This record gives sequence, C-alpha cells and structure tokens, in this order.
Amino acid sequence: MNTASVLAFASALFGGALAFAVAWNERRSMINLAFAAGLAILTVESVLTGIALAGGGTEEAMVYWQHWRLLATSFLPGTWLLFSLIYGRGNYREFLQRWRFALVFFLVAPPLLGLFGDLFDGKPLEPAPGHFQMVLGMGGYALNLLLLIAMVLVLMNLERTFRASVGTMRWRIKFMILGLVVLFAVRAYTTSEALILRAFDLPLEAVDSGALFVACILLLRSLSREGHFAMDIYPSHSVLQRSLTAMLAGIYLLVIGLLAKLVTRLDLRDSFTETAFLVLVGLVLLAVLLLSDRFRVQTSRFVSRHFQRPMFDYRTVWRKFTESTASCVSQTELAHAAVKSITDIFQALSVTIWLVDDKKEQLIFAASTFLSEARADELRPAKEAVAPVIRALQNQHDPVDLDASRQDWAATLKRCHPDEFRKGSGRVCVPMVVGDEVLGIIILGDRVGGTPFSWQDFDLLKCIGDQIAAGLLNTRLSQKLLQAKELEAFQTMSAFFVHDMKNTANTLNLMLQNLPVHFDDPAFRADALRGVSKTVAHINRLIGRLGSIRHELQIKPVESDLNEMVARALAGWEEVAGINLQKDLQPLPKLYFDQEQMLKVATNLIFNAREAVSESGLVQIRTSQENGWAILAVSDNGCGMSPEFVDRSLFRPFKTTKKNGLGIGMFQSKMIVEAHKGRIEVESEPGKGATFRVLLPLPNNK
Repeated sequence: MNTASVLAFASALFGGALAFAVAWNERRSMINLAFAAGLAILTVESVLTGIALAGGGTEEAMVYWQHWRLLATSFLPGTWLLFSLIYGRGNYREFLQRWRFALVFFLVAPPLLGLFGDLFDGKPLEPAPGHFQMVLGMGGYALNLLLLIAMVLVLMNLERTFRASVGTMRWRIKFMILGLVVLFAVRAYTTSEALILRAFDLPLEAVDSGALFVACILLLRSLSREGHFAMDIYPSHSVLQRSLTAMLAGIYLLVIGLLAKLVTRLDLRDSFTETAFLVLVGLVLLAVLLLSDRFRVQTSRFVSRHFQRPMFDYRTVWRKFTESTASCVSQTELAHAAVKSITDIFQALSVTIWLVDDKKEQLIFAASTFLSEARADELRPAKEAVAPVIRALQNQHDPVDLDASRQDWAATLKRCHPDEFRKGSGRVCVPMVVGDEVLGIIILGDRVGGTPFSWQDFDLLKCIGDQIAAGLLNTRLSQKLLQAKELEAFQTMSAFFVHDMKNTANTLNLMLQNLPVHFDDPAFRADALRGVSKTVAHINRLIGRLGSIRHELQIKPVESDLNEMVARALAGWEEVAGINLQKDLQPLPKLYFDQEQMLKVATNLIFNAREAVSESGLVQIRTSQENGWAILAVSDNGCGMSPEFVDRSLFRPFKTTKKNGLGIGMFQSKMIVEAHKGRIEVESEPGKGATFRVLLPLPNNK
C-alpha cells in the first residue's frame, strides 16, 4: 500500500463513522438522512479508490474497480443537491418545489449513465512509470460533466444559505458550509481536469480522498455545535446577483488548467498527491481564519488600541444602516434588516427584536438571529408580565444591561432571550420609544470573544434604537395610508356599479312617469315591457361583473353607428315634461367602439345636463365630424361650473356639485372614452351652462 491508498482508506473510515452517527441520531429527519446518504456514497467511493490505488492488480482489475467507483459517484449529484436545498432552510419546501425538475434529473440521469453508459474507453494508459490514466468514454465524459454542473449548483445553494444567515445561525453552520465547500470545490477541480484531458488520473483520486478527510474534520467540528441541522434560515428565491461561486467558477477552471501544466512542466507527478494535500490544508486553515469573527474583532481592537483609531467609523456605520433599512416597507422587513445590521456592527451573535402589539398587552416576535418562530412562542412572556416591562421602558430610553439589573421586568426579558454561550458579554436591552410610546425592544448578547459593551456601544445602540423606532412608526403610518388607498380603490370600483344602478333606476323612473299618461296605449305598454326586460338584463350583467372586477377597464369594440347609440340613450326623453330637448344628428361613418360602455357615457352626459337645467331648460345633443374625429356634443343652459372645479375636481372620483350625486359619472366616462383612444372636452361658465364634447377617432384616424 502507498500513501495515496492509505489516505483513501482513512477518509473512508472517517466519513463512514460520521455517516453512521448522523443516520442513527435520535432526531431523524430528511436533512439527517440526506447528509448521511451523501457521506455514505463518498465513503463507498473512497474505499473503491483506495483499492484501485493500492496496486498489485491487473489492468482488468483496475478497470473493474474504477467502473464501480464511477457508478458510486453517479449517486452524488442528486443526493448532495437535495441536501443543499434543505440544509438549514425554514422554507426548503418552496425550494424543493421550484427545483423539482432539476432535482429529479440529477437523481435519475447520472445513475443511468453509470449503469448503462460506456464509462471508459479501452485499457488504462501509463504515460509514466506508476502513473495511470483512465480514458473516459462518452458515458464517462457525460457523467463527469453532470457532476461538475451539480457541484457548482450545490456550492451556489450553500453560499445562498450562508449569506442569508446572521449571528448565531452563521456561527452554527460555518464549519458545515466550509467543509462542504472544500469537498465540492476540490471535486470540481478534479472533475474539470478529467473533462479537459478526457481521461482520469489516478493520483487525482487521492486528492478527492484528501478533500474528504479534511472536510470530515470540519464537519465533525460543525456536528459538535448543537442545533446546526435545526436552523430556520429563509434565503431569497431570486438568483444570486453577485454569487462568488458563479464568479469563481470560470477563474477556478483557468487556475487548475495552469496548475496542471505547471506540474507537468516541473515533473512533480511523483509528489503531486502530497503537495496538493498540503496546499489544500493550508488554504482551509486560511479560510477558517478569515471567517473567524473573533479574529476580525481582535484585529479591529488591535488597530484601535495601537494606532488610535476609533472602534466605529460612525459615518460609514450610519450610512450602511440607513441604506439597509430605508427600502423596508413593512415592520417584518425592517426588523430583519435591523437584526442583520446590528449583528454586523456590534458582532453580537444573538439579536432579537420584539414588537409591542397595538393593545400594549403582548410582545410580538419580529426577527432573530438564533430564535425560530416556534421557539420564540415558547419563550414569549405572558400578558401579565409584559405590562411592567412596558411601564419601565416608557421612562427608560437608554440601553439597559439586563444581567446587571435586579428588576423583575429585566428578569422577564432575560427569560425570553436565553444565553447561547457560557462565556458571554451580557445581554443588553434597547428600548424603541417614540415619545412615551414603546414600540418594541431590541435584545442582544453573546458578543464575539465575550467583549463587554462600552459606553460608545451604548450611545450607538441608543441612536440605532431611536432610528428603528422612527422607522416602525413610519411603516405603521404607511400601512394605514395603504389601507386607506385600498379602501378608496374599492369604493371607486364599487361606485362604478352604484352609478350604473343609479342610471338604470333613472330609466325606470322615467318610464314610471310616462306610465299614467300612456297606460291605455298598447304600443306604449309593449315598449314598456321591452324596456323593463332590457333593464333587468342590464342589472343581471352588472351583478355578473361584480365577480370579475379588473384593474384595467376592458372594452370590446365592434363596428357601430354613433347616431343609433345616441338614439338609444335618448329613448323616452322626448315625452318628459319640463325639458326642451333638441337634437341634431349628422350622418357619420361607422365607428369601432364598445356599445354598452359608450351608452353609459351618453346616458351620463344627458342625465347630467337634465339635472343641471331648470324646468324650462334647454338640452342640445349634436353629432358631427371634424378633423378626423367623430364628435358627440351635449350642451345645456343650466347652472354651469367654475373653472376651478373643472380643472381640479370634475374628472376625479367622489367630486360633485350635486346634492345627491356620487361624483363618479364623469370619472367613469373619461376612463371609457380614453380607453377608446378618444378624449373629452368641456366648456362651462357659472350661470350660463356647460358643453361636453366626446371625440372618438374615425377609422382612418386610428
């Protein structure tokens, strides 16, 4: 046995033990089983690699073991893609739904290639003594290509989860993510080498085994941290716009190509395995150091202490904080953004925001770096314990060290924010108060390195608390404004139907006024019955439209005669007493418009003119064409309107000069006319009447 085979067997032993421990965990779940299955596949693969690297067999035996190794490898893409989609994610079901087709593909396609594809092409090659290469067949090449794509997708999903985590959540998953990144980044390297050379170097398999060994060390470190699997992180569904994985993938492929050329040029193949393993260990140690929160804090304090630099660059801190919270439109969004910013600024791993409900009786969980909603419900104080907290904080606007306080209300807040570490910096409560109203509470603790909070920290915390309180108040007012706008929109839409019903009722009322005079006339009765039938049908159509309200006005234009539509709107008006009705309908070409909608416009204009005139008033209806427009003009000599009302209120909903009007008719009419690519013009003067002109485009003017 050689060094490479020993490393492969050691990695298999380590990975198998971890897989067994996780699989037999008392709290079995999908995430545990997916993780254990992924490690088990890597273990089998590493065992087969060790057998192949041990040597001493024939070429046929080497091909035989390599074939089984690739078959085991074919189960890696789907298993680890499933793990990357559900690890630590409270909304993993949504991701599984969105990724279902890709997941099924990577679960099925690679094993089929492993079972039925031509994985290798011929016998192993020996370009140098003791250095063997397995030439890939089409099936083996396709399998490695799918493996490379899957590894990149896994890394992108893990990056997305890591970016969405903050505070204690990030602390818990840091070594798990790092271990898997090491494993799959190295696997991407070796796979890309096989694709570039269309052959697989056996020494590269030892690199995969070394990556598994290092990854197992990091995974074991992560498994020692309680709760690493039971995380509720909610990453965004959108594609990462600035994904380091996507950016580094191309650079990585270029670098490994150059490294392979360098190894060949310097003839380092004999020591390539040991060299690559040592480089890998060095890179991992560097990554652990750079990801260490304690290292960053200690570096910052060293610079501040020895180079007289303040702990906070207040302008930068405040700019970043306001940028992260300025676009939040709801209290939940604001709370999550604030928690993340506070964690970054103060290096406090456990930060929670509780909001006070409208009745000032309960604390409502808003956001946290370490509490799930279920856990927060368990820790939330009872109603009788909340009242003393609110009373105490009404007069206490400064941050409070909860662990140093002996007040009962402080004990209540400590119970709803448990310590995560034995060695901590103490828990601090930051009230969010506007005036004398307590809007919420920020509690933070478990500071990196157990560093106590200084007076500078308290001053900055108070400013941040006041800023968040102002933001919460603004979101509440914005929510009320939004509700008012929604109510106004609902009233506007419903007013359309009320106005239509009002016009329908006016038509029936007109018929009833003429009924005593013309009741004995059979022609009138027949016409009245037809009118009632049409009115009932119109009411039924209005009721039907109530179930399908749309955001935009929908029209169905057909070839129509504008004069005939006006005649329909004028039906019955000639017999109305006390009105002088004059009409002048000039011949017009056929137009394209929605007959029902335009009938509403004409009817509304005629009713408005009738209501504006006195008993001996004059109403004129004219149609004509001018400059490519068909024109319907309705004039009256009634009360008229002021220029201010015409400019500011005439076409706005709920604005009217009538005592019993709704102020919706002209608003609706303008929408209908503009939907036909037309316009409404109005001329009016108080005491002299008004003229409305509806302009519709002629067919050759569209």
